[in-house]
Amino acid sequence: MRTARINPGEPADETLVGSVLTRDLSIGGQRWSKGRRLTIDDLGRLADPPVPSDGGAPLRIIGRTAAPNGVTVVVLEPGDLHEDEAACRLAQAIAGPSTMLRGPAESRVDLLAVADGVVHVRIGALERFNRIDPLEAFTLFDGQIVRAGELVASVKVAPHVVATELVERGEAVAADGPLFWVAPFQHRRVGVIVKENVVGAARERFERSVRQKIEGIGSEIVGIDYVEDDPRAVEAAMAAFSRGRGHGRGRVDLILTAGAASTDPDDAVFVALGRLRGRIVRRGVPSHPGSMLWLGRIGTTAVVGLPTCGAYSKATAADLLLPRLLSGDPPTAATVARLGHGGVLNRQMRFRFPAYALDLEAPEG
Repeated sequence: MRTARINPGEPADETLVGSVLTRDLSIGGQRWSKGRRLTIDDLGRLADPPVPSDGGAPLRIIGRTAAPNGVTVVVLEPGDLHEDEAACRLAQAIAGPSTMLRGPAESRVDLLAVADGVVHVRIGALERFNRIDPLEAFTLFDGQIVRAGELVASVKVAPHVVATELVERGEAVAADGPLFWVAPFQHRRVGVIVKENVVGAARERFERSVRQKIEGIGSEIVGIDYVEDDPRAVEAAMAAFSRGRGHGRGRVDLILTAGAASTDPDDAVFVALGRLRGRIVRRGVPSHPGSMLWLGRIGTTAVVGLPTCGAYSKATAADLLLPRLLSGDPPTAATVARLGHGGVLNRQMRFRFPAYALDLEAPEG
């Protein structure tokens, strides 16, 4: 690229068509924003600027009384891209599924969610992208919950003109996958097993709370089974949910349990899980509160355990893990490990939770 100067009163230079303003201007009382690509008509108005109705200076740089030394523009040369074109190319390259573009506006392209779901960010790749001067991409937190239409990320370049080679380097960062995307909530079938004697108003509160968590993000509870603290009783309930036999409700994608002693390997829930050839994926979750939460699986059915029914009334790590599982993340150690970033779930972190959890009792510390 190169720069040129346009002086009022001089004939319009047609070779400057497509050049870019470097400053905000007021011309004849009308504001022209920096980054504007000049047309032949624009050049004519700069050469012979109209006098504004208030009698002020016909041409001035915003913030100055006039433009006595003319106006500086940037002229694109082969291998250059205008900021808007560059931002659009980059946004299309690094954005993933369930996002849509809005803009550009002053070189910024916004990416919006097209569905309710969970934001995923490849943090390392995002950092590599942002090491390329002057490219910029900024996102919500990995794992944050969004609704359709909400802002997920933005992409822009700092100068008005950027070398194509730099844009290509940015596009290359996404060669092995997008830098961010939204995983929409999916309709999942969920079974609940409660190994506690919960009756009366407490049972009503528990069932209302657990339905809010599951149905609030588009899934379905097919049954809530209250069982004795006995491995055989728990095994029968788990087998029915995970295999879809014996109760006529079909196999579920996720089993929630309440009441297991998470630190006791001989608890009836863990004994039953082993008998069904299931396994524990992770004891405890890297967030607080969450150390008593656990994740297991029986085949492809995820199993999530909370220690007590009362825990469902509070916002905990379960309200970060469940949205991931209900938007397609597998029940693996990698899914749990991602919860550590932003896992201090104090009152200041409530924005990370799904909408249903915003009114739950906030954790302390």
